[in-house]
Amino acid sequence: MNLSVCAETVFLDLPLAERVAVLHAAGFGVEIWDWWTKDLDELAATGATFTSMTGYVEGELVDPDGADRLLASAERSIAASRALGRPVLNLHGTGLDDRGLPVRPVEVVTGPMWLAAERTLRRVAELGERHDVVFVLENLNRAVDHPGTPFAAAADVRALVAAVDSPHLRVNLDLYHAQIGEGNLIELIGACAPWLGEVQVADVPGRCEPGTGELNHPALAAALHAVGYRGVVALEAFASGDSRAAVEAFRAAWTV
Repeated sequence: MNLSVCAETVFLDLPLAERVAVLHAAGFGVEIWDWWTKDLDELAATGATFTSMTGYVEGELVDPDGADRLLASAERSIAASRALGRPVLNLHGTGLDDRGLPVRPVEVVTGPMWLAAERTLRRVAELGERHDVVFVLENLNRAVDHPGTPFAAAADVRALVAAVDSPHLRVNLDLYHAQIGEGNLIELIGACAPWLGEVQVADVPGRCEPGTGELNHPALAAALHAVGYRGVVALEAFASGDSRAAVEAFRAAWTV
């Protein structure tokens, strides 16, 4: 598996480009979030391998106008991603504000909403095919970090991705969010395996590095390896103390 680290959450005392350079020098890939706030040429100059970035700026899956805005901003994201190679482009069930909360909260997802989301994601996958990029749809937890987000559970994400059934739309299985929202992570890994495009990790509770919470990260790594996953596993976690120790704890826990 290819290990990557989110530069938004570690080495926070350094400018972003320096964080990226430190992670690259340590042998990790790098993921970022909102590309439109960053100097992408400066980041590219570090020589790092970028594995993931946010794949839309605005929009949502279920509203026709929101879907059009999502597709337009996804196309902008594709153009921006070229500076960083070919990172996967991350999506959520709806647009999130700067606090991670849904722009339009949804408490009950109806049947028509499911069908609308599938139609929008088919358009996303077609866009990805035209430009030879991969979008990933991430599960989120509603209990702690993202209340009111529709299609948040990993089971929901898996169902939508499986319905579209395109190599240009995959699941971003975030095991931190899944532990809070669903649990039973080894079974969940097996269920999502055919559609995985990325895996993100952090410990629970606290969203810090492996070894700070309740998750058995080596067992999860072994389960992913057993189902044949050889893609990116990214640490999207805050350091409980020293960032270098945190990323090394991640490496030790997730090297199979």
